[in-house]
Amino acid sequence: MLTVVAAACSRQQTQDPPPPKVTVARPVERDLTDWDEYTARLEAVDSVEVRARVSGYLQSVHFREGSVVQKGDLLFQIDPRPYEAQLRRAEGDLELAESRVNLAQKNLARVAFLMKSQAMSKEEAETRAALVRQAEAGVAAAKAAVDACKLDVEFTHITAPVSGRVSRKLVTEGNLINGGIGTQGTLLTTIVSLEPLYAYFEANERDYLKYVRLAKSGERPSSRDYKNPVYVGTADEQGFPHEGYMDFVDNQIDRGTGTIQGRAIIPNADGLLAPGLFVRLRLIGSGRYRALLIPDEAVQSDQAEKFVWVVDGDNRVRYRQIKIGTLHDGLRVVSQGLAPDDRVIVQGIQRARPDIVVDAEEQTIAPPPNDGQPQMAPPEPAKRAQG
Repeated sequence: MLTVVAAACSRQQTQDPPPPKVTVARPVERDLTDWDEYTARLEAVDSVEVRARVSGYLQSVHFREGSVVQKGDLLFQIDPRPYEAQLRRAEGDLELAESRVNLAQKNLARVAFLMKSQAMSKEEAETRAALVRQAEAGVAAAKAAVDACKLDVEFTHITAPVSGRVSRKLVTEGNLINGGIGTQGTLLTTIVSLEPLYAYFEANERDYLKYVRLAKSGERPSSRDYKNPVYVGTADEQGFPHEGYMDFVDNQIDRGTGTIQGRAIIPNADGLLAPGLFVRLRLIGSGRYRALLIPDEAVQSDQAEKFVWVVDGDNRVRYRQIKIGTLHDGLRVVSQGLAPDDRVIVQGIQRARPDIVVDAEEQTIAPPPNDGQPQMAPPEPAKRAQG
C-alpha cells in the first residue's frame, strides 16, 4: 500500500499547473482628431491706465474699488473752478473779437459809397478790407481758445474709457495731481475688460512646422486664416470646459526661445476667468484620421520602446512592439504594430510571459464617445488684413 500511495503522489506532482487566466480585447477603431496641449496666460482685450490730462486738486472719487464699471462712468473729479474761470475769460475774448469783426465789416460796407464820391482813396479801402480779415482771424483764434478751455473743463471729469473691472484708487482726495500727455499725467487707476479674454501661449518649432504642413496638405486649416477651435481649462477644473477659437499667430519665431506666439479668444460670459490667470489650452493638432485604440494600462515599456502582449489563435502569448500616439478618454492610440483583429492582454498582464499558453477571456473595449471634445461646425474664416 505504501508503494501505491507514493506512486499516486508522484503522478499528482508531475501534472502541469493550469494556464494563467488573462483578459484580452481587440483594439477599437475610431475616427479621431489629435489635440495639442499648452500652458497659456489670460490677458484682457482692453487694458487701460487711467491718467490725469489736466493738473489740479483731486476733489472726489466716484467708484468702488475693484468693481465693474461701464464705459463713460465718472471715476474722478478734479477741481474744475480754475478751468471754468479760464473758459469764461475765453468766451469774453470771443465776444470782443466778434464785435471787432462786426465793426470792421460795417466800415468796409461804406467803402463802395465813398469810392464813388471819391471821398476815400484806394489804399484806405484796402486797409479796411485787411482789418476785416484780421478781425475774422481773431474770431477764429478766440473760438479755438474757447474750445481748448472747454476741453480742460471736460478733462476735470475723468470717466471710464472702456467697460471692465477697475483697480484701486492710486491717489486719494485732496492730493495735487499732474496732467499731461502719455505717461506724464498722474496714474489714477487701471481698468481691464473681462469679456472676452485673450489667451497667449507659445508653440515650439516642431509644432509650428507640423501646423504649416497640415495646412499645405489640406488636413487642417491654418490658424492665420481660420478660427480653429481651442478649449481651455483652469487648474481646478476637469478637462477643458471653456470653448474659444484662434485669433492670431505671430509673424516670426523668437530667436531666444525658439517658439512662436499664438493667441486665442475665450468668451467669459460667466465672469469666471480673469486677466493674468494661467490656464491649460488645447488646440486642434491634426486632421481627422482612422485610429486603433487600446486601454492605456495595456501598454508596457521596455526601456525606450513600447510593447503589448497579444494572444494568438493557440492562446499563446506573443511580444508585440508598437508605436503609440495621443490619449483619448483613457484609450491610447496605436499608430503602428497592431491590427484590428489582434487580441491584446488588458488584465492579468503581470501573469503574461512570452510563448506561454493562457486561459484568455475576451471582453469588448467601450469606445470613447468622440475625439475628446464636443463636435463643432467647420471653422469660420478669420478676417484677413488688406495688402
